[in-house]
Amino acid sequence: MERGKIRLFCLPYAGGNSYAYRDWQKHTAEFIDVVPIELPGRGKRSSAPLLFSMDAMVEDVFRQIRPLLHEPYAIYGHSMGACLGYLLTRKILETDLPQPMHLFCSGRDGPCVASNHRNRHLLPRDDFIEALREMGGCPEEILNDDELMDYFVPILRADFRAHASNSYRPTRAFDIPLTTMMGLQDVETTRTGVLEWQRETKKKINIREFSGGHFFISDHLPEIGRCISAQF
Repeated sequence: MERGKIRLFCLPYAGGNSYAYRDWQKHTAEFIDVVPIELPGRGKRSSAPLLFSMDAMVEDVFRQIRPLLHEPYAIYGHSMGACLGYLLTRKILETDLPQPMHLFCSGRDGPCVASNHRNRHLLPRDDFIEALREMGGCPEEILNDDELMDYFVPILRADFRAHASNSYRPTRAFDIPLTTMMGLQDVETTRTGVLEWQRETKKKINIREFSGGHFFISDHLPEIGRCISAQF
């Protein structure tokens, strides 16, 4: 690995895959190596069984990245990925491996804040798809395509189930810089909820606000790339 490089492990949001981060490399500094993480049951691992708990997801991601943790790295996650990034960081600290240089969390209130949509994965299909439409981020042509939704709905239900069933376990704050990002029109987060990330780290958190809803990251990739790059 080139001297001075920092790997940025990018964790998917619910229903997402590594393809979601295909353009991130071009918007981050040259010294950052963007490494999209693929969960089972989607993308390049579509033949693998889906996972239904955050603990299982953490174990899967940990096995993927463990050999790479002795080089400088950071972790980024959006929405479910933010929760996954937090839990993954806890796992890494518990195993006494080198800690991340920075944790980036977007589209998610602090881990201690319970979701208001814990039963979303149990909704009937039509109501479930309507809930996806309200969240944004999924084009209408996909939402209206029964064949595509036959593929995506099971993945999304599994991810929502995993996220909703995760129980917050308070632990000692870590000593890692943390940047959190939120969309000002995102109904999934609140500024009060985002401030709860502060209890997870001894460092003063950096809060960045962007216009847009839950998937504001799609509209602000250049700014987000600069924000990430500036933290090192």
